[in-house]
Amino acid sequence: MAALEGLEFGKSDFVLLDEVNIEQFMENLKLRFENAHIYTFIGEGVVSVNPYKQMDIYGKEDINAYRGRELYENPPHLYAVADAAYKAMKRRAKDTCIVVSGESGAGKTEASKYIMQYIAAITNPSQRAEVESVKNVLLKSNCVLEAFGNAKTNRNDNSSRFGKYMDINFNFNGNPTGGHINNYLLEKSRVVQQNGGERNFHSFYQLLRGGSDVMLKSLHLHNDPANYVYTREGATSNNDRSSHNAVLSALNVIGFSEEEIHSIYRILGTVLILGNLQFETDSESVRVVGMGDVSHIAELTSTEPDNVTKSLLYRTVATGDGEVIEKGHSEKEACFGRDAFTKALYERLFGWIVGRINAVIEVKDYNPVLHGKNTVIGVLDIYGFEIFDNNSFEQFCINYCNEKLQQLFIQLILCQEQDEYRREGIKWQHIDYFNNQIIVDLVEQPHKGIISVLDEACLSVGKVTDTVCLESMDAKLGQHPHYTSRKPVSVFITSLCRSHSRLLYFSHSSISLSVYFRYSIEGFLDKNKDPLYQDFKRLMFNSSNPVMKEMWPDGQLSITEVTKRPLTAATLFKNSIVALVEKLGCKEPYYVRCIKPNDMKSPLLFDDARCQHQVAYLGLLENVRVRRAGFAYRQAYTRFLQRYKMTCVYTWPNHLMETDREAVEAIVTQHGFQDDVAYGHTKLFVRTPKSLFTLEQERAVLIPVLVLFLQKVWRGALARMRCQRMRAIFAIMGCYKRYKVKVHFWEVERRFANVCNMADYGKSVEWPTPPAALTQFHSITQKLHRRWRAWQMVKNIPQSDMGAVRAKVAALGALNGERKDWGCGRSWERDYLANVSHSHSTAMCVRDCHRSSSNFILFSQELRNKDEFNKSTDRALLITDKHIYKLDPKKQFKVLKRLPLEVVTGLSVTAGVDQMVALHTSSQDDALLYIQRGELCPDQDRIGELVGTLIDHFTRNTPLPVKVCCSAVQLHMRGKPKSVTVETKAGQAIADFRKSRDGFTLLIPSN
Repeated sequence: MAALEGLEFGKSDFVLLDEVNIEQFMENLKLRFENAHIYTFIGEGVVSVNPYKQMDIYGKEDINAYRGRELYENPPHLYAVADAAYKAMKRRAKDTCIVVSGESGAGKTEASKYIMQYIAAITNPSQRAEVESVKNVLLKSNCVLEAFGNAKTNRNDNSSRFGKYMDINFNFNGNPTGGHINNYLLEKSRVVQQNGGERNFHSFYQLLRGGSDVMLKSLHLHNDPANYVYTREGATSNNDRSSHNAVLSALNVIGFSEEEIHSIYRILGTVLILGNLQFETDSESVRVVGMGDVSHIAELTSTEPDNVTKSLLYRTVATGDGEVIEKGHSEKEACFGRDAFTKALYERLFGWIVGRINAVIEVKDYNPVLHGKNTVIGVLDIYGFEIFDNNSFEQFCINYCNEKLQQLFIQLILCQEQDEYRREGIKWQHIDYFNNQIIVDLVEQPHKGIISVLDEACLSVGKVTDTVCLESMDAKLGQHPHYTSRKPVSVFITSLCRSHSRLLYFSHSSISLSVYFRYSIEGFLDKNKDPLYQDFKRLMFNSSNPVMKEMWPDGQLSITEVTKRPLTAATLFKNSIVALVEKLGCKEPYYVRCIKPNDMKSPLLFDDARCQHQVAYLGLLENVRVRRAGFAYRQAYTRFLQRYKMTCVYTWPNHLMETDREAVEAIVTQHGFQDDVAYGHTKLFVRTPKSLFTLEQERAVLIPVLVLFLQKVWRGALARMRCQRMRAIFAIMGCYKRYKVKVHFWEVERRFANVCNMADYGKSVEWPTPPAALTQFHSITQKLHRRWRAWQMVKNIPQSDMGAVRAKVAALGALNGERKDWGCGRSWERDYLANVSHSHSTAMCVRDCHRSSSNFILFSQELRNKDEFNKSTDRALLITDKHIYKLDPKKQFKVLKRLPLEVVTGLSVTAGVDQMVALHTSSQDDALLYIQRGELCPDQDRIGELVGTLIDHFTRNTPLPVKVCCSAVQLHMRGKPKSVTVETKAGQAIADFRKSRDGFTLLIPSN
């Protein structure tokens, strides 16, 4: 928290003065200025004195000191008022506005910038990207608008030559979501003429002194402002170059495209070159001196040089019968048209820039239902009262605007507040004040006001001069108490503003403001009519540059097209100011009243008379009296109770009293504020902010507790609702699942009702898709059906054939479709050596061998064997359930070798049609065999029969692995690895083995 100020710096709030009079007010104001305390409160408003120097009171620490604090907690500051407006907007969801007022040079522009910076700094703590983007555009827009709308005057180095009102939109969280800028009465006459010692708008000097050589060359410009008529009066500034770079950066941040930025500077270049154009009379016609500049203008505006020349020298008019003629200008008319064109160019450029910024920052896709209430803080930075040595139409409009804003201040602060006290029955001693409504009516009253007289003069047919207009004012307003006229040709308006007089004095020569305003009437009619030849509008509308074309939509009208007479400049300005006042009137206002301490721009000089005059016409003394006698806060009983009822045990959560007023009295009594409040008919009035702050503090302490309680209750309610929904969901799911199960069973029953009578026992029947709950059951059911179908097919097979069936099934599973032919389509005899197809002696020998053992035969067959000595010999194979026998068929099937069957660890066969098989043993001494085909059926494949028989036998004990090799068969002989390949050889009579590098090659006949 910032340290509170001592009395040696004066009173921090004018309401605390011992006596409310002008002497003590000025003494306190001067004391604070001399001690570098430039801010002083008047209630919730602040008086700001321009220090004319940089002050270290706007840093991050200062922002944090004022963030969320009440007004009386910290010394006076702009940040205090900005925070109060923000809190009122966020707490009460009420639109607010901050009105920054004062005369030119009082520091309004800087004050509004600091207010914007503070609002940007305290919002969006979560650093959301879209909110940061809006904040950046809002802040950068100040830089751009200052460059194109501000200028150096004799009284202010950065004087706003236009009025600006910015609405900042906030969401329910208090973060900015967008905004809108309204601009009022740009002083476009400054483009072509400035008072001595003043400058044109900053943008021209920034371009000339800060633009790169490439940019200036493309615009046909030089970097010396003295080379141009419109800028030679003003001196350059050391900040022009850096300001130009800042403006370019701001334009990019806002979202202007490169084409748009280049178009902006092309228009500035066009204005400067137009100012240098000269005209001369050649016999009876007028011509442009130096056509090179015309070509440059045509290039910069993307138009034709002939059209530019024609627009400058001729005027197209339509006669009553629709005929179009071209009328040549005089030299004076050509100069007038050129100046009007340059003023219009700059004015439309400025309006387009404001519109382009608004298009970027406007609130998009806003839905109150989804996004909550949209609240607004308005910031008004508008020109103050201006009194120059030569005051003209612009000063008249500016001072009328200030009268209108002063009237709003009087209406809201002095008039309405006192009326509210009387209406609510609050004891109140009336405070007198001057109501300047009579001055406002004198200017804007329909049919009788000065603006109406000017409009009538502008609309009159024939030659109407400023003198004739002045005489018309004399005739209509001569009897007005605040208007007077004297010869030869003069008029002035007096305004008894509180204790001082204000006069608006029209004269051909001069006007002053000490007790009155004085204006030069010369040029009023021309500036009010604001004439611009239609030829210039059509010229710019036909530009090939889309940005420039967009600025001149009225140029599309034909010269013969009848249009409604446009409103005059004064009427347009009056309508915009009336709309502004209405907009401000519907918001809760906070005031920053700026005081200019001297005309020398000195940080040390305090001109008492100058400051006292400003205090008088701003009504600050009356404001102090009203605030001192009045109440700082008032609220309807219902809304007050709604906000603070949780701070009292008798009103939370709901009171049982007869009226809301009694409940409010209970809250006030519990906190001991009886002496600091007054009870009206419908509202409670609180005198000091401290009482309200005490309530806010207690409310802030209770809100988290209440929020936790509400969260607990609501979470419990949500949990109960969720539980009920889950129970209902599970009940529905259970019923639905049972229904789906039943439907599935019914469908399965329907589809498989007649499978017993089908030839394939239901194999072709498509199974219905099961629900998720029956996935496993469905798989089991399918297996049961397959087993049942298999049983139906095999139950009629004789028992004697079941062994062969089992062997075929085993072979089918072991070979897994990888071998082309494995003899499944024929009858398997197994014991081929004992077959009657062999010789009688061979069959008898085999049977005797069989009888000599107690085992039964699994398989027997003649074969070609590759022994351990790498010799290929004809042998016979006999496999029983216990042993494997290798027999010699040439010696009556003598047993050559016997192996226990359990030493066999696997089989390897090829994927082809050959009959080779490798029996792998645990001793790594494998047997490589080639089965001889049967004599009666030479094409029989018996590999499948051998594999199936062994697999079927081993399945009952230990499964026997079978490998189907696509290339070479790998095995071991006497512990050494061997590789066996199969080749087809032409001319080979019988299959036989041949030794190879890696092992053996089986040569088989080609047919």
